[in-house]
Amino acid sequence: MRSEKIRAVQFGCGKMAKVICHYLKEHDVEIVGAIDTNPQLVGQDLGEFAGLGYQTGVVISDDAEAVFEQCDADIAIVTIFSYMPEMFTFYETALRHGVNVISTCEEAIYPWTTSPSETNRLDKLAKMNHATISGSGMQDIYWINMPCLAMAGMNKIKKVSGKVSYNVEDYGLALAEAHGAGYDLNRFEQEIAAAESLPSYMWNAAEAICTKMNWTISSIQQKNVPFVLDEDVYSQTLGRTIPAGQATGMSAVTSIKTQQGIELEVECIGKVYRKDDGDMCDWFISGQPDLEFSVSKPDTVALTCATIVNRIPSVIAAPPGFVTAEKLQTAAFPSFPLHSYLQ
Repeated sequence: MRSEKIRAVQFGCGKMAKVICHYLKEHDVEIVGAIDTNPQLVGQDLGEFAGLGYQTGVVISDDAEAVFEQCDADIAIVTIFSYMPEMFTFYETALRHGVNVISTCEEAIYPWTTSPSETNRLDKLAKMNHATISGSGMQDIYWINMPCLAMAGMNKIKKVSGKVSYNVEDYGLALAEAHGAGYDLNRFEQEIAAAESLPSYMWNAAEAICTKMNWTISSIQQKNVPFVLDEDVYSQTLGRTIPAGQATGMSAVTSIKTQQGIELEVECIGKVYRKDDGDMCDWFISGQPDLEFSVSKPDTVALTCATIVNRIPSVIAAPPGFVTAEKLQTAAFPSFPLHSYLQ
């Protein structure tokens, strides 16, 4: 059992990082570096930024190279963007320094087919530097491993249907705009629906399900439709009111057919919430017998951040390379300090 604390770098200091920093401290992880390019944050003590109630001595820096050179980190927690091409440089920086990576990047949960070039290059780089990179978060447990575990009790499976929803306000401007929040319908049609759209977060999760279940995908497609209200709704992230008739977000439906005859239809809803809206995580699996279960109004932000932190030992212990979440050790709640789960 390891006696030294796990040393982490927080790479990206946004909304999610504030929650993660609290969870890291509660699980006895030492934060040894913090990186962000926001000039309003650079130079600020991480404890002040995250509201920890004390000065940590770790100052947020905009020089990632210097941070990794000056500290001996076990893992970098990268919480910046949602897709692999825009995340590549950040991952590369950590891996070149031999630092393991865990990320909230949604595509990183299973990017082998949606961003094969970036993923394979990072896989090679990680192996060269004896490091591991993985994506995790809400998708890891609740969109991939939990449905697969539930299916282990079924005799036959015909179709897997999943529907999830989250508030784009919780994740920042880049994600809100990627969902078309605040777009008029013409702009939504041209830039999102008709364009070569990015894979929805459930697209990557559904591919991971197929991999974990040893199903071979024969076809996959996605359709994006806007979420429109007949009332105005204010977006704090956009800093303005979205008028009635404009998109408050979108629904992306991914349909998969497999060579085993099993179909998957998964819907990913990201939108600006009204007061009474809540997150969703619903599953229906048809077969013998039929199976239906859900997580009632999950706190997606808290569950994502807790999963990221709790996953750290299994990422450090995994073999070098890009190891996706369905191949990591079974997720478990850490009753003791995280470093005690390492050899």
